[in-house]
Amino acid sequence: MAIKSQINIRDEKAITELANDILIDVNRPSKNDGRGYDVWVEGQDITWEIRRPEIEAVVSIVSAYPGVRQAMTSQQRRIGMQGNVVMVGRDIGTVVLPEAGLKIYLNASGEARAVRRYQEVISRGEEAFLEEITMSLNRRDQIDSTREIAPLCPAKDAVIINTDDLSQDEVFEKVCALLK
Repeated sequence: MAIKSQINIRDEKAITELANDILIDVNRPSKNDGRGYDVWVEGQDITWEIRRPEIEAVVSIVSAYPGVRQAMTSQQRRIGMQGNVVMVGRDIGTVVLPEAGLKIYLNASGEARAVRRYQEVISRGEEAFLEEITMSLNRRDQIDSTREIAPLCPAKDAVIINTDDLSQDEVFEKVCALLK
């Protein structure tokens, strides 16, 4: 929304105001285009837009703003409290929903994640470059793991699953086993 609204990403005050003013909803997938869910902001489906390279390039900058983190944490808690939800994020188990009954920290090397993201983009018929995706993910990891507020790390009570050599089905099976 900030980019669409032509708000300078470095304008922390304006970005924070936007984060406080928007309504985010996450729903079951409405389209059969590979998505696992729909992300809606102010009535607009932005499910795939949030994966575009220009968004990925600035997400760590914006997410480091304390006001944005607070606004997004409130939105995520609201969504999570609706129940029966699987939340994905870099601080879900440590900050957003620390009281969650089951916390799973899926871990994978930067290379494995980059290949997966590359394949996801290609499968949608979009152009992608593996080297750019790898550099972007590595940059984001560096920023997110060293930020002062809610740094990237597993919750102390999270079950850690390394997914480097696992298929989606194998990860799903491991998660289902933990739910039992």
